[in-house]
Amino acid sequence: MDGGRLLVVPDAGQRLAASAGGAAGGALGTPVVVLLHGAGSGTDTPLLRRLSELLVVAGVTVGRLEMPYRVAGRKAPDRPARLDAVLMAAVAALTGELTGGTPPADGTPRRLALAGASMGSRVAVRTATAVGARAVLALGFPLNPPPPRPSLRERPGTPASRRPSLRESPGAPARDRPSRQGELSGAGVPVRVIQGERDAFGRPEPDPRRGVEVVVVAGADHSFKVRVRDGRAAEEVIEEAAVLGATWLLRWLDVPSSPVGGLEELVSRGAAGDPSCAAAQTGS
Repeated sequence: MDGGRLLVVPDAGQRLAASAGGAAGGALGTPVVVLLHGAGSGTDTPLLRRLSELLVVAGVTVGRLEMPYRVAGRKAPDRPARLDAVLMAAVAALTGELTGGTPPADGTPRRLALAGASMGSRVAVRTATAVGARAVLALGFPLNPPPPRPSLRERPGTPASRRPSLRESPGAPARDRPSRQGELSGAGVPVRVIQGERDAFGRPEPDPRRGVEVVVVAGADHSFKVRVRDGRAAEEVIEEAAVLGATWLLRWLDVPSSPVGGLEELVSRGAAGDPSCAAAQTGS
């Protein structure tokens, strides 16, 4: 796939069987979500794996896209234009296989959504309208670029006499680094951002006028990891973020019923500010 690799679940045979059994596809077409990974990880992270599981059980076809630099074993991400082009090629191939290249007869948007982690969420918001996606799920949107990495002189253990002054230190807070809010608000489709409370890349602002909502997961960092002192199990945080993402995507994909089942109650309580739920939602 233009140097990238697309893993599709379920495979073609399973999709045919599901269609024959009257699953989530039918006259509306097969619902599809393409997953995009972050800069330093693939689509096999705990959160993307769990999100994929919930979607597949609900009858959604999930395409997990690995970008060319990871397929080639490189650490440095490809340029944004290359990432965007690979995503568009992957969507064209996948949706073409599912529909024979024929758009819905009534002209409604095809049942496609994008879900990206960190860097992948930026690719998703940049390409959403171009690929005809109905919605974008952004898991840890990197609102501000990361601060420069500390030099040898700044690392722990360096004698104080060799360290730069505070004025020279490059660790600028997120609010003082360039913002990508405009990129997020310019997606052109509804976006749900799920952001860790302690995300070092900053927290995007909800933009109801442009369909951007922000949900905060208590105690989590940019990778949705938590500290021992937060008193939350890692699995609990991953489940919360995955359910918040899956239930929202299923609504936009017109999947009539969700096997996520009773966990939807957790999401609704969080939106209402129930203290028993660790998520807090802002925006509309």
